[in-house]
Formats: sequence, C-alpha cells, structure tokens
Amino acid sequence: MATEKNTAKKKRSIVADLVNGNILTRETVIDHLPYFLFLALLALVYISTGFLAEENVRNLNAVNGEIKELRSEYITIKSELMYRSKQSEVIKIIIEKDLGLEESFEPPKKIVKTKANE
Repeated sequence: MATEKNTAKKKRSIVADLVNGNILTRETVIDHLPYFLFLALLALVYISTGFLAEENVRNLNAVNGEIKELRSEYITIKSELMYRSKQSEVIKIIIEKDLGLEESFEPPKKIVKTKANE
C-alpha cells in the first residue's frame, strides 16, 4: 500500500512538475535534450518534404492539363493543314492570289541522264 501511495505521489509530482515547468530542469531531461532536438529536426524535415511533394503534384497536374490542351491544338492545326494542302485547295489559293501560275494537266516526265562518252 505504501508503494501505491509513492507511485501516485510520483505521478502527481510529474504532472505538477510538467505544469510548473520544473520537469525541464531535471537532469535526465537535460541529458536527453540532443535526442529531443534531433526528433524535432526530423519532424520538420518530414513536414517540409510533405509540402514539397504536394507542390510537385500540383505542378504535375498543371503541366498535364497544359499538355492535353496543346495536344488538342496540335490535332486541330494538323487537320487544318491537311485540308489546306489538298490539290483543290492549293489551286483555289493560287487563283485568289493571282500568282500567274497554271495547273498542269500533263503527267510528270522522268528525266534520265545518259553518259556523255557513249
């Protein structure tokens, strides 16, 4: 029974010392202070790493959205280019600009080079 009173008294004294701030002046706490500081440093590194990871995820999502937008723009421009490069469309552009060019109705001819010595 005496030991129960001693443990209860010790618990009350620990709580009272914690509230008063006297627990920080005990020798065991002072001996473990570097360990506590190390744990605090690890906690700060862990928190900052989490924030950096979240920022990277936000940047990645923004870049993915931009990639989708650019891809759709690329497809639109490519289809427009294919339409404008059709022979009938090129002829319309040449006629509108009056460049003095005419459409050739003859098929292309193959040019063969012969040796001059023979």
